[in-house]
Amino acid sequence: MDLIYQIFIANGAFTTFCKGIWVTVEISLAALVLGTILGALLCFFRMGSNRVMRFFTAGYIALIRGCPVLMLLMLLFYGLLAQSDLSPEVVAIIAFALHTAAHVAELLRSSIMATDFGQVEAARTLGFSRVQAFRLVTLPQMMEIAKPVYQSTIVNLIQWTSVVGYVTITDLTRVIYNTASRTMQPMITILGGMIIYIAISYCVYGIFAWLEWRKNREVLE
Repeated sequence: MDLIYQIFIANGAFTTFCKGIWVTVEISLAALVLGTILGALLCFFRMGSNRVMRFFTAGYIALIRGCPVLMLLMLLFYGLLAQSDLSPEVVAIIAFALHTAAHVAELLRSSIMATDFGQVEAARTLGFSRVQAFRLVTLPQMMEIAKPVYQSTIVNLIQWTSVVGYVTITDLTRVIYNTASRTMQPMITILGGMIIYIAISYCVYGIFAWLEWRKNREVLE
């Protein structure tokens, strides 16, 4: 226990780990919000009637999903945005948002395709507009179908951010690496870092489980 205290708590180590965790969470959360919004827009154009937009969005999704997120991050940081005044954290958020958007777009498209179109046709027959039919019929089904995969996408995003140390960002993984080098205790430090990442992931699972519990409770009431 004394060794664990020396590695993770003593001499300001606890504060350093907290800062690394915050950087990881901050980048993940910002990229998730931006990526979800952009992904919804990509899905809209991907399923739209404009053939040109369908072609470009399909190409973007295929290209980004096939590209390692580290390569995209390095392309932006050392290439396309190298001369900009953007901080490394902002560049990382942009990179992960672009990458997440491609996955979210395909997730939303597949979820919409899996919904019951017969219910939409019935709603249209009853006088619902296209927007009303989507909001009241398609959207609830789509969200229910997409929820498990979206949950996994969030966890994957948190794991993807572990590469931001390549662009000079001191996130949780970089703190773990630096601490292991400083203390000469790589095994304990890395295991501790893995536990922290697992804990963050299960916080995500816990939030979704709580939302599901609250929804079921409201239905029963």
